[in-house]
Amino acid sequence: MQAWFARHYGGPEVLRLAQAPIPAIKPDQILVRILATTVNSGDVRVRGCDFPAGTKLMGRLALGWNGPRQPILGTEYAGVVESIGAGVTRFQNGDAVYAFSGLIMRAHAQYAAIAENGPVALLPAGLDFHQASSLCFGGTTALHYLRQAGLKPGDDILVLGASGAVGLALVQLARHRGARVTASTSAANAELVLRHGADRVIDYRSTDIASLPDRFDIVADAVGAMTFIDAQNLLRPEGRYLAIAGALKEMLGSLSKGREGRRMIAGPAAERAEDVVELGRLAAAGHYRPHIDKVFDWSELPAAHAYVETGRKRGSVVVSVGE
Repeated sequence: MQAWFARHYGGPEVLRLAQAPIPAIKPDQILVRILATTVNSGDVRVRGCDFPAGTKLMGRLALGWNGPRQPILGTEYAGVVESIGAGVTRFQNGDAVYAFSGLIMRAHAQYAAIAENGPVALLPAGLDFHQASSLCFGGTTALHYLRQAGLKPGDDILVLGASGAVGLALVQLARHRGARVTASTSAANAELVLRHGADRVIDYRSTDIASLPDRFDIVADAVGAMTFIDAQNLLRPEGRYLAIAGALKEMLGSLSKGREGRRMIAGPAAERAEDVVELGRLAAAGHYRPHIDKVFDWSELPAAHAYVETGRKRGSVVVSVGE
């Protein structure tokens, strides 16, 4: 099979297309022929060794010192079951599926192996492979943080960076759970964010978000737009600041509370198989749909990395792997 390799840290130019063995499956695994995958901010950070402030040493120790220890990047994909292990009962050959490989990565390839009870599910009704491949990176992050924040119906939530994959997932999933959603993005992206469920959109380029007179139960910061100190001025007592793009200081700061019981929630999102299944259920019911900004051909994967690296993508960037 073909796969894209990042054997060294650097720009999109370090990516190389090369041959690799098709994964051998275990009795409890399925082999998926990948038809679509994505390039997201996580892929770009790993490829470029661009870890949050204070975490670069930990990032290198965990992911590889001179280059990614797992050189085939990519965290989510959709495709068709090519073969099944001897003990598999949940899937059959030919099933259309989507999956979230997460930190294991290996999605930028033509085939992937995954446990049948892992983060993989049948393609939701009404979604094509491109849409299904985009469900999980933003969706699982949003589900994790909203769960940690204890979001409940009637809560007021402010989403910062609302036009990205995580931001749009936060907007939709919070709205579905009965929250009132205020979103911050550029004026050019306002219509997109409103269409995905925001009650109100504020242009961060013309408005000082930190000086808003409004008060919120939750501030969900998907892009590192502010600090906990600033966020406390926007939070009600017992409010929660979600430092989704937080660095080491945010992770350490989440151990203590701020004024009037306000607290910060930070750290990596959990990768739960049940969240992957839940996202498919919500998508089939029309409550959650990823927005696809651009679709690149398989041969253009480095160009997809370069586009994501600009920081201007809206929603997800898909790479079409096969027909």
